[in-house]
Amino acid sequence: MSAEPSRPTPSTAPRFGVWLIGARGSVATTAIAGCAAVAGGLHPPTGMITETPDFASCGLPPLSSLVFGGHDTVDCPLPKRAEHLAAGGVLPHGLPSAVHAELVAADREIRPGGPLPGDTDGGPGRTDDAWIDAFAADIRDFVRRQDLAGAVVVNVASTEPAAADGSLPPSSLYAAAALRAGCAYVNFTPSTGLHHPALTALAASAGVPYAGRDGKTGQTLLRSVLGPMFAQRALAVRAWSGTNLLGGGDGAALADPAAAAAKNAGKERVLADTLGAAPEGEVHIDDVPALGDWKTAWDHIAFDGFLGARMVLQTTWQGCDSALAAPLVLDLARLAARAQQRGLTGPLAELGFYFKDPVGDGPASLGEQYAELKRFAGRLRDGGGGTGDPGDPGDTGVGADGGTGGGAAGSEAYGTAPGDRAAEDRGPGDGAAGDRAADGPRHGAGDSGGRR
Repeated sequence: MSAEPSRPTPSTAPRFGVWLIGARGSVATTAIAGCAAVAGGLHPPTGMITETPDFASCGLPPLSSLVFGGHDTVDCPLPKRAEHLAAGGVLPHGLPSAVHAELVAADREIRPGGPLPGDTDGGPGRTDDAWIDAFAADIRDFVRRQDLAGAVVVNVASTEPAAADGSLPPSSLYAAAALRAGCAYVNFTPSTGLHHPALTALAASAGVPYAGRDGKTGQTLLRSVLGPMFAQRALAVRAWSGTNLLGGGDGAALADPAAAAAKNAGKERVLADTLGAAPEGEVHIDDVPALGDWKTAWDHIAFDGFLGARMVLQTTWQGCDSALAAPLVLDLARLAARAQQRGLTGPLAELGFYFKDPVGDGPASLGEQYAELKRFAGRLRDGGGGTGDPGDPGDTGVGADGGTGGGAAGSEAYGTAPGDRAAEDRGPGDGAAGDRAADGPRHGAGDSGGRR
């Protein structure tokens, strides 16, 4: 039997928090377990762009310096969730036990999310602002107790329908809480997040970087390559239709037509931006529970060639959603943390490479987006300035109110409010916590069902 790989000496670099919305879902669990596995030398960093040579000298926080926590509405502990993923072939056999201490430590830092479906007026006795206050206090408490140099909030929760009545949906409550706590924010889902009119002033004044939305992991990744190919080759696309077959929490969440419409908007935008206009055709999403975390995406592209010759290209993408998404989540957390450390603020358009519906202005083709991403790496390396007052590029310490550095978060409606809930200090690998009995997932706001 071969010897166990030796764990590297713990890093002395400043530690950064990664606060996951939907922290007990498949994507979050895969990201946490994968980070521990790569940092410990158990697996290579396959799929992580930030581990390639172009990003080697950008000053990104080492994987070993990341500390995980988050919000969720489900109760299944991370170690148990990891066992389920290993049984389904998502995680390697034996990995949950190899990184058990890291999973337990992250699970101790998960706080209850909300509001749940059916709650009205922000839930029993809570206004939107009260939810934002509570979530921000949880994040500040995490940063303070863990003595972190900063934190990034990443939404990997279920896809929610677009808000139809102007109220703040759960994803927007979490986004506002991130900014109120002074943290960088990344929306890896198609949910509203900061894309809500009520949060425009807050996003502009918060003095922190943010990115999103809707991670580009499979079908749309291919579309962002093939769309420019047709345009550059002067081939006329007549129709582009697609089908997604998927299971798990993502399939269940997207069985809701309103949630599916929110998801498909990003897929259609990529084609419109790369081809100049949206072609005929739709994407149909079918929930197939038997597929679990695995997805099959099929595209049928009808196009015209020279002298009107009619042709067809068909593509089939079969992949594991969590294994595709998790390395990108780790990339984005590191890039956003470094951006805030460098004093960058506002929308990070250069991270469009990662998203279907990116913030800010930027190219739509994958090749151009990658070139932008490499230029962004240069800004992080050289100190490039922010869109607002950069302050001290090295100042990412915890402020007196427990928030992270990077400017004052807040607007008149959703301004900064202090959170001072105290708890004992706990390191990322401190001891073991007993697993709570695993309950089945309840698909609620901020839960982990949709990004499985």
